[in-house]
Amino acid sequence: MSSGNKSYEIKVQHLARVEGEGGVWVRIKDGKIEYVEVNIFEPPRFFEAFLRGRSYLEAPDLTARICGICPLAYVMAASRAMEKILGIQVSEETDKLRKIAFYGEWIESHVLHFMFLHAPDFLGQHSIFDIAKENPQAVKDAVELRKWGNRAIEIVGGRPVHPVGFRVGGLHRIIKKEELLPLLKNFNEVEKMARDLLEFVVNLPIPEIKYDLVLMSLKGDREYPILKGVVANNLGGEFPEDDLEENIMVEQKIYSNALHYRLKNGRPYITGPIARFNLNYDLLAPEVKDVLEKAGYKAPLKNTYQSIVARAAETYHAVLEIKKLIESYSEPPQPYIEAEVRAGKGAAISEAPRGMLYHYYEIDENGKIVYANIIPPTAQNYAAMEEDIIKVQDLIVNAPRDKAQRVVEMTIRNYDPCISCSVHAIKLKILRE
Repeated sequence: MSSGNKSYEIKVQHLARVEGEGGVWVRIKDGKIEYVEVNIFEPPRFFEAFLRGRSYLEAPDLTARICGICPLAYVMAASRAMEKILGIQVSEETDKLRKIAFYGEWIESHVLHFMFLHAPDFLGQHSIFDIAKENPQAVKDAVELRKWGNRAIEIVGGRPVHPVGFRVGGLHRIIKKEELLPLLKNFNEVEKMARDLLEFVVNLPIPEIKYDLVLMSLKGDREYPILKGVVANNLGGEFPEDDLEENIMVEQKIYSNALHYRLKNGRPYITGPIARFNLNYDLLAPEVKDVLEKAGYKAPLKNTYQSIVARAAETYHAVLEIKKLIESYSEPPQPYIEAEVRAGKGAAISEAPRGMLYHYYEIDENGKIVYANIIPPTAQNYAAMEEDIIKVQDLIVNAPRDKAQRVVEMTIRNYDPCISCSVHAIKLKILRE
């Protein structure tokens, strides 16, 4: 289909390899993209409303049900916000256990996305089954590495999906070091799988396109950020996690049930692996940077299609960090810290696999939640998704119908959009005039 056609529509009724229900509408006029909608039509679930009146202790477990892929991101953000309100300083060993499990979540989520959901886009394949025919070892490594990540979650959290071992102030029980040691059995094989998968990803045929990206994530001091850090962007901004709402603006689009977020200057921003990678590159493990730089990758990445590289790099980094954390772990004298309940308000950010997850709470003197605000990473990325489709319009407007469709789909999948945990379906409509 040539660009000479004045108008036509492209519709994708069911797009797998994303999480949730949504749609994309692109209008092209005179050889340019004139309008883009990322239409999120899945109904809201009102988590913030039914948190009201609940005990502060329930927030981690209740909010974890928002997502089955990255529940620990919610557990960690809710727990840390409540600990701020109550003045709880958890032990270093509690921090280590949280990171072991949370890195496990990064591994299982990242591998799911970059290998099973996104890699087929770059290889022109329909699904992971097509990749398995040509590269069965890579697919086997992906399956085994995800199992290892889930095992880390299960050992610390009690089960791999919606783990129940965590609470405000720590964990429900002391985790013995001997329980963690099985993760280090045959660790050389685990590390090799992570390294090989990164090498697989850096050799994918990624579209060569560059443009300025506005990026925002936590920024680490001495370690790559996952649980803590200041919020930073590549425009020079830096502020405490508590001040996120003061530094962004929010709007409700008539066509979407998800809020859209931008910086105060009105610019869309990207959160997630590519943002963390660019803002914290020096904090990645040397072994990870060795693979990246041999392949010609180094911060700053200026191509959102390269987010798949950042995900694979973070996966290898997470594997190496889990080993270090287990080796340095010693059992704490108590599993959690209690504190006297008091009224207050507090916020915290965790770095979910997809980006910054913000939780804000106000509780009364009885420890009941009176107000909650949760800003997930995908909502922060919506405006950037729409802008990206415009930025890559040269790959779309002159392309045949089927290729234009694939470019729009793979551009959305750069963000690993977690629309929800329900049926996967996106509708795409392109009008040419």
